[in-house]
Amino acid sequence: MKKEKIEWKGFLKPMLAIAFPVALQNLLGTTASMVDTIMIGSEGELAVAAVGICSQIYALFAASFFGFMAGAMIFFAQYWGSGNHKGINRTVGISGILMLIIALIYGIVAVTNPEFLLRVYTDKENIVQLAVPYLRIAGFVYPIQIVTFLMSMLLRSTERVKPPLFASFAAIIVNFVLNWILIYGRFGMPKMGIAGAAVGTLVSSIVNLLILLVYLMYDNETVVLRFRDMFMFDMDFIKTYLLKSIPLLCNEMLYGVGQMLINIVIGRQDESAIAAMAAFRVLEGFVYAFFGGLADASSVIVGKEVGAGRPMRGYQYTKGFAVICPSVTFCICLIGLIFNEPLLGLFGLGTQALTYGKYMLMIYLVMGTIRTCNYIMNGCYRAGGEAVFGTVMEVSCLFLISVPMTWMAGMIWKLPFIAVFAFVYTDEIMRLIFELRYTGTGKWIKPVTEAGKAAIPEFKEQLKTRRKTC
Repeated sequence: MKKEKIEWKGFLKPMLAIAFPVALQNLLGTTASMVDTIMIGSEGELAVAAVGICSQIYALFAASFFGFMAGAMIFFAQYWGSGNHKGINRTVGISGILMLIIALIYGIVAVTNPEFLLRVYTDKENIVQLAVPYLRIAGFVYPIQIVTFLMSMLLRSTERVKPPLFASFAAIIVNFVLNWILIYGRFGMPKMGIAGAAVGTLVSSIVNLLILLVYLMYDNETVVLRFRDMFMFDMDFIKTYLLKSIPLLCNEMLYGVGQMLINIVIGRQDESAIAAMAAFRVLEGFVYAFFGGLADASSVIVGKEVGAGRPMRGYQYTKGFAVICPSVTFCICLIGLIFNEPLLGLFGLGTQALTYGKYMLMIYLVMGTIRTCNYIMNGCYRAGGEAVFGTVMEVSCLFLISVPMTWMAGMIWKLPFIAVFAFVYTDEIMRLIFELRYTGTGKWIKPVTEAGKAAIPEFKEQLKTRRKTC
């Protein structure tokens, strides 16, 4: 079959215009997490492990609402491509309500009963007691970050990527300064340890949100947010939104539960392994910072093209992203592996944890690259309007392969930690095989706009013609 021709100049320009600022914003967020972990590392390896357990709880929280945010992204991108500003407003309203409900539930439990959440993830009582004050403060952050994420997604999807970048930069400065003051007790303030890092995260999250809200209040040239339009729902819109979002929510929730089961296994390894995992997650965040920017760019560009009635261009761009993004991930992972000693040494890890970290990076060099390819293709399916196939593949492979293999390796067979860690990514290979094939079919392009729907018959004919020339 002939290769799909991509207009590289037209493809790379919008990709870089969106991906670079978003990657920088993600990098700033990861840098904030790294600063937290490095500063907390001065309190000892157990403190690093405690914050790592809190991060796993946050990951489950994120999985609980991300389905609605991913659903919002579909509508933002396609409504933006078709110029439907009222549709964008309604999407903000319904997404915000549903996501805030989830945030309040998690926040209340984290504030009132943090021990319950922590003991799900680890049986190490010394780690639990260190993590309690951090998680209790972090519970207040959850609702704030929900609104921040939604506003950032709105701005990115409407190609306004600089304001979220500036807000993230300001937030990380605030976070760094407060961490330095509160963790170590500078300027006469009490030495709060890891609780000081949580306070820094809370205040910096407020700063981030305020900057975004002020920008949206004064930006009257792109998409104007109006409360009246946000809550003017009709049953057809709600039905369409839920049909797109519920599969994504199920995907993210089930994926989050699967990751929770894996984290339970990790939380019952030795303390050096838990600390090494916490440091690895921070370094993995740096990888995500780069490919996440490309992922957001792919979703915006593909969704915009499909929504504007140009599905073939969205199809071609997806195939391009499926090659570029994993290549970037491989290069970054390789750099991380080469410099593993100085990087891991930043976190105050012991000798055993440093050894664990090195081998974890070696495994991730291969599996992280494959994972990126799967992530990009699934994101493009969603932007194109398909929310079921990627969900089925991700969840079924996770629960049929990765979760049971990791559980048996760690809880039944009692294998060494590195062997347990390797089983975490075993589902990605099978997903790659099926998703590469599905991407080529183009069946994932299912527009929600009238312009997009009108272009589908021609798109299908183009695909048939291309297959006949194989």
